[in-house]
Amino acid sequence: MLLLVINPGSTSTKVSLYKDDEEIFEESVFHDAPVLLSFKTVNDQIPFRKQLIIDMLKKRGYEPGDVDVFIGRGGSACTQKSGVTVIDRLLYEHTRDAVGGSDHPAKLGVMLAYELCSEYGGSMYTMDPTNVDELCDLARLTGIDGVYRNAQSHVLNQKGVARIHAKKLGKTYEECRFIVAHIDGGVTVGAHENGLLIDCNVGSGGDGPYTPTRLGSVPVLPLLDYIEKNSVEKVRVMCSRAGGFVDHFGTADSDRIHAMAEAGDKKARLVWDGMIYQICKEIGAMSAVLSGRVDGILLTGGLCRFEDLVASIEERCGWIAPVTVYQGEVEQQTLHDEVMKVVRGEKKALVYSGKNVWQGFDL
Repeated sequence: MLLLVINPGSTSTKVSLYKDDEEIFEESVFHDAPVLLSFKTVNDQIPFRKQLIIDMLKKRGYEPGDVDVFIGRGGSACTQKSGVTVIDRLLYEHTRDAVGGSDHPAKLGVMLAYELCSEYGGSMYTMDPTNVDELCDLARLTGIDGVYRNAQSHVLNQKGVARIHAKKLGKTYEECRFIVAHIDGGVTVGAHENGLLIDCNVGSGGDGPYTPTRLGSVPVLPLLDYIEKNSVEKVRVMCSRAGGFVDHFGTADSDRIHAMAEAGDKKARLVWDGMIYQICKEIGAMSAVLSGRVDGILLTGGLCRFEDLVASIEERCGWIAPVTVYQGEVEQQTLHDEVMKVVRGEKKALVYSGKNVWQGFDL
């Protein structure tokens, strides 16, 4: 049985092909901001990314029609429960239309899996999309009546890494309290308590640290001034695709910005260190969420390849709990492993309800 894992991100398209439990290949293609910003909307990237996937398969002697199971990373639909979910027409439409309010490129995993499966046959699944909602009630509130913080994070990788680390501690994920920081094109820092992601910055919603592609938290009054001079739409795009390094330097290439900082470029050094500083602040905030009782701080994502970033976080946050690095991410393997359990009949897949997990406060 051939399983194709499709994982679109804000700066890359990662694809893996498995024959049962054997990985045949994994390939990740980096997309710099000017390339992806040439598409007016995230949905407009579908033909570009679809052809890229087909080319990856053909380069290895495979056709899309050879694939039995299509697995796509997801997001942007109504909030969902954690677990493997069948991709159906309703989930595809809600993902396409971004009914959940976030237009993150992760959504393209569901859309690409649906389009390829519909065209070539097979079955299709997603798991732990960016909009899994396990937030505690206190995490939802803002100072505006009726405006709430929503669930939007790198759930798939955060939970995958947390489960791996819990096992190393001789415990289950449900027995542990972790702070997990996914640090890549986007950055989310989550508080995990007894198997639930109870709080996290809204990764693609203008919340938390700025990143290679995102603007992060900005004081409201200066932001309103900026919007008056520019546009609401420009700021919307900066939340997930055109903020952070992209706005400062015109590129989301972290290697390039880091090299500039190391070579003595003052702005690059300031912006690079400022991002790390804000990540540390978010880790500190999540330690308060967990009342200081933290079993570990887990760093994951592509930017963990930079030693100075890891060292800075260890220096500022190591007093909270031991810091462990899981360089890169475990999303591909997690998607494959959990869907295989469904395919083998060991687990039952969820069905998308078309309704948000959280229906509001009963006040």
